[in-house]
Amino acid sequence: MARRADDMNEYRGPVEQAELPTVEAPGWAAPLVIILSAAAIVVAAFWQTAESMIDIWWRSETFAHGFLIAPISAYLIWRKRHVLARITPEPDWRGLPVLALLGAGWAVCRITDVLVIQQLCFVAILQVLVWTVLGTRVVRAIAFPLGFLFFSVPMGEALIPHLMNFTASFTVKALRLTGLPVYWEGTYFSLPSGTWSVVEGCSGMRYLIASVTMGFLYAYLSYRGFWRRAGFVALATVFPIIANGLRAYLIVMIAILSGMRLALGVDHIIYGWVFFGIVMLLLFWIGSFWADKNPGDDFAVDLEHAGRPAPAPRRFAIYGLSALALLIVWPGAAAYVGRSQPSVGEVQLAAPAGTDGWRRTDRKWAHWKPHYVGPDREVRQTYERNGRKVGIVLAYYQRQRQGRELVNSDNVLVVEKDPVWRQVQNKPVKVTVHGKPVELVQSRLESDSQKLLVWHWYWLNGEHTTSPYVAKLIEARHRLLGRPEDGAAVMVYTPYDDDLRHPKATLRQFLKTMLPGIRSQLREAVRVRTESGNG
Repeated sequence: MARRADDMNEYRGPVEQAELPTVEAPGWAAPLVIILSAAAIVVAAFWQTAESMIDIWWRSETFAHGFLIAPISAYLIWRKRHVLARITPEPDWRGLPVLALLGAGWAVCRITDVLVIQQLCFVAILQVLVWTVLGTRVVRAIAFPLGFLFFSVPMGEALIPHLMNFTASFTVKALRLTGLPVYWEGTYFSLPSGTWSVVEGCSGMRYLIASVTMGFLYAYLSYRGFWRRAGFVALATVFPIIANGLRAYLIVMIAILSGMRLALGVDHIIYGWVFFGIVMLLLFWIGSFWADKNPGDDFAVDLEHAGRPAPAPRRFAIYGLSALALLIVWPGAAAYVGRSQPSVGEVQLAAPAGTDGWRRTDRKWAHWKPHYVGPDREVRQTYERNGRKVGIVLAYYQRQRQGRELVNSDNVLVVEKDPVWRQVQNKPVKVTVHGKPVELVQSRLESDSQKLLVWHWYWLNGEHTTSPYVAKLIEARHRLLGRPEDGAAVMVYTPYDDDLRHPKATLRQFLKTMLPGIRSQLREAVRVRTESGNG
């Protein structure tokens, strides 16, 4: 037993060292062919999800690193080949129910068009498939390369508004510390030399995702202990956020000191990536101070199982076929449910009639128009009462489908780099209508000639929410229960000056009078459209 303990210590350290013993576990040929074949069939069966990931990698600079994740994972597994050669693969039945749950979760998200969860389920299915066919000991040995595949999923866009706000705040405070006068509103700020704005490209999202991805990889390759790895990953998360704020501040300062000749246009982009490269080199240099001299996994080969006979190839085949049987049914089920959705009729939606002194008018006193992609019906109407002016916009969607859906990152009040309008505020508020609290999102829009206060929310077949995530859940519930999936973005707006009290009172009074009519028109649109479609 003492000698066995010495052997186990001998096998610790860099798992790819060539001096590891040459005794190998038998029986790898059949399970390797089976797992690769099963994985290829899964990718083919869930190809629409895999294709959606590739499409995002291709068109988005933020997620272009996704093309590298699978090759890096494959290389990391190849580096572990000497350890894997000493592990006897053995199927694990516990993976089968997990695969069934993941397949069902994927199908629900496919039916309801929740893309990012589809993609997460797809990656998890491949990981659990390895566990099912090859067993727990194999998965333990390649746990990081398998987990690293999650970085191929394009996600994190919900952080962009928060990162934009932080970058704007950091830049303005740094400029003020420098002694410059700054007028700051939302993500826009003005200096004597000009006006600046923090747009999505300046949020630092690209830097953050790249830094976290590289941080995980560096921590895995450079450290052995959990806390050292966790410490570096935390540093790789915080460091680029602060560095991006510093980058934005320096861009403004370079532009000011150069008379607005440098750090603009292409210079802005080149400077950003050069700065990021320097930041990453600095991050790795800092991390090197606590790097292990002998990095690698803490995983050690269990010599009690090394070299023992592998199960018969037929057993691997049975588990592989069982896993496929539990999985390939879901794409077909999702396609069937999608085809079985009720047909849609033409949307009949109109603006509510004026009441209690509010009268409809054809005067176009605001030239703002929200950017909503592919609504089946869009209604715009303005109202006036005693000199007060309010406009409404209803962007109505029938059955939600990819590319024409109510909850979509492309659906915004003002597009990025709009030549006329800019959005300087977006925050949740709660107002009282008919004695009941109503949750809304309040946004302030500005152009050179006008300011608009906008209250907006989602309406989904009678249910209200301001959260895009809750809206997706409501949509999923309606679709799974066979209910109409109609939804609309509801927006009411009014002009304002620097004092928001009067425009808020105007919108509150308008909703008190007109909200029942807006809801009635939306409900009627569902009823008429559904009856027309069924007829």
